[in-house]
Amino acid sequence: MEFLISAAELAAAPVPPVLLDVRYRMGGPYGQGEYAKGHIPGARYVDLDAELAAPPGAAGRHPLPDAGEFGAAMRRAGVGADTDVVVYDDWNGWGPARAWWLLRWAGHRRVRVLDGGLAAWRAAGQPLSTEEPPPGEGDFVPRPGGMPVVDAEGAAALARRGLLLDARAPERYRGEVEPIDPVAGHIPGAVNAPTTANAAPDGTFLPAAELAARFTALGADGSTEVGVYCGSGVSAAHQILALAEAGIPAALYPGSWSEWVSDPSRPVTTGPAGP
Repeated sequence: MEFLISAAELAAAPVPPVLLDVRYRMGGPYGQGEYAKGHIPGARYVDLDAELAAPPGAAGRHPLPDAGEFGAAMRRAGVGADTDVVVYDDWNGWGPARAWWLLRWAGHRRVRVLDGGLAAWRAAGQPLSTEEPPPGEGDFVPRPGGMPVVDAEGAAALARRGLLLDARAPERYRGEVEPIDPVAGHIPGAVNAPTTANAAPDGTFLPAAELAARFTALGADGSTEVGVYCGSGVSAAHQILALAEAGIPAALYPGSWSEWVSDPSRPVTTGPAGP
């Protein structure tokens, strides 16, 4: 199954998919309020912090949610075991990518991200609605294990034997600034690959061939294991989606940098990557 769907394809779908509005902006307006102002007709809002993550703590700012609670949230959103699901937002695609990754991790394979999000839908002349549908009656039951993950120890090992991509902005990777977490820098051996470079100016993903060329230049040439982390496991999911579009499997370090620095014994590197 393809991982992305265009606005035109979504509008023309003969059977409407389950639509999940996953608006999330780090430090921005609350997503549900934005959803209430206008969303794709039939979409239900999904709260990233409350439904796509466990409470923050030593495991990071957005730990993986409890499988049972995640399943209940998806059933309320109308997700069934055999339903097509489309997820979207109005920002940079991070929230939908997190939902996409979680559903696939939990065993649901028929999920796609709306390429370009709400902006692409509106640019295609499609309508918005302020009507909130009632809770769904889905029957999806999570079966975790559908996507590879690594823990902190595994991420460190992967940086040594394979390729560990740091999806954050270059200045955070280098340790020049750290606006969120208490320690700046990166995991030793990680290679910087900012998530923002996955998309064109209009927010749509780059073509698969361009993504493949990008990741090949970073060392993901098909001969080595690949893992990805970010600040808290959200934008890294966007990177894994881009890698999937390029035909490259990759593991997620869900705790990411926010978990890594919770243990002061873990090493931290600053500055650009070495030769």
